[in-house]
Amino acid sequence: MTTIAAVATPPGNGAIGIVRISGPQALPLLEQTISPCASGFEHFKPWVLHRARFRAEDGTFLDDVLGVYMPAPRTYSGEDMAEIHCHGNPLILQTVLSRLYDLGAQPAERGEFTKRAFLHGRIDLSQAEAVGELIGAVSRSALADGVQRLCGHLSQKVADLRAEVDRLRGELAVACDFPDDEVECLERGSFLETLEGLDKRLSQLVEGSERGRLMQEGARVVLAGAVNAGKSSLMNALLGRERALVTEIAGTTRDFLEEICDLDGLPVRLIDTAGLHASSQDPVEKLGIARGQACLEHCDAIVLVFDQSLWHGRQEALVCPDAQYADILTQYEHVPVLLVWNKTDLEPTWSGPPAWAQGYANCAVSCLNGQGLAAFSRHLHDLLLGTEKRESERVSCNVRQALALKRARVELSALMNDVAGNIPYDLCAVRLDLLAEILGEVIGVSTPDEVLKAVFDRFCIGK
Repeated sequence: MTTIAAVATPPGNGAIGIVRISGPQALPLLEQTISPCASGFEHFKPWVLHRARFRAEDGTFLDDVLGVYMPAPRTYSGEDMAEIHCHGNPLILQTVLSRLYDLGAQPAERGEFTKRAFLHGRIDLSQAEAVGELIGAVSRSALADGVQRLCGHLSQKVADLRAEVDRLRGELAVACDFPDDEVECLERGSFLETLEGLDKRLSQLVEGSERGRLMQEGARVVLAGAVNAGKSSLMNALLGRERALVTEIAGTTRDFLEEICDLDGLPVRLIDTAGLHASSQDPVEKLGIARGQACLEHCDAIVLVFDQSLWHGRQEALVCPDAQYADILTQYEHVPVLLVWNKTDLEPTWSGPPAWAQGYANCAVSCLNGQGLAAFSRHLHDLLLGTEKRESERVSCNVRQALALKRARVELSALMNDVAGNIPYDLCAVRLDLLAEILGEVIGVSTPDEVLKAVFDRFCIGK
């Protein structure tokens, strides 16, 4: 491979800027461009930072730098690597790069250092993607998710699935070679039971794709409820500032408001909607309510806010007695819902959710004094991401990986139907081969070049 070079630090002025080199000429390029300051210097000791001076082609002093040589194979890219740590002036960094290019280095493409790490077997494809996602993470949850996949949690689970599929492929090959002994080689009932177990494990990984999306992109959460229930007050309390107008006048919020907040490390886009008010004759308020209902169509969770002080005496009702709240619970039953009983500072105080509400997640808060807001954040966080506590249970995947895993489930479902329908084993073997190939795409064992290009083109240059 050619030797590549690129700036590995963000653009702009800074205290330090790093130029990264990878390839067979990494050490010669380091030796040709910097002169170590230590007296009696003989050679670059691997993994040691050497203070040096970088000189331009004409020999003039450019910068006081640190240089390090890292020999293959125990490097990020799996090749010989070197780094020059300069002062973070873009002019200095571009001069260093130009000098390296004059001496034969090639400009690195997007993600090329990580791509070389993948090609040299230092990481698999899902770990390579995790590198890019770590760099672009917008929340603590996204960071934790990226670290987990970088450590190989998803890779190991997919590799285990593929190993099980390979074992079945071997048994199926024996059954095809000795059809008269099919029952002894691979009994259909046992085969089907094993496939069902694989499907259950696959479905758990697919479910993690939604969790991964929420952590990477953030969640859309709609605050809905009757006028003056306290939706705007809840938004203000969560944001820690007066974003929404709050008055005693019914229908203060006539349009929806959107703001981003951090919810226990998860980015959440809060959407405060106009209060439910069936008897309103105000055309503007009606339009605001309609827009709020449109927001419900495309949200990840609904927070239904109630004024708890108005609900006493209705604790025994088995069906929600408020038609507008009931409509939301029925129409959007596929969306996770958190019922928030607001104004616990008012008498009479909250005595627990009504009978009809006990099948939902509930919490009680006071936006006035802040009581219950921490519990609200935990409830909503768990509603969106799940309540698994062990790290191994919280494996998630990105969109590309999820699409591949969904394709694998489709193929696996067809295979189970074939086995149950007594389709000959030699035909079942074709589906099993395809299943192994699809699983290989997730971790990069059998991934088309165009997929690899799409993955690494999303990276920044220098990574």
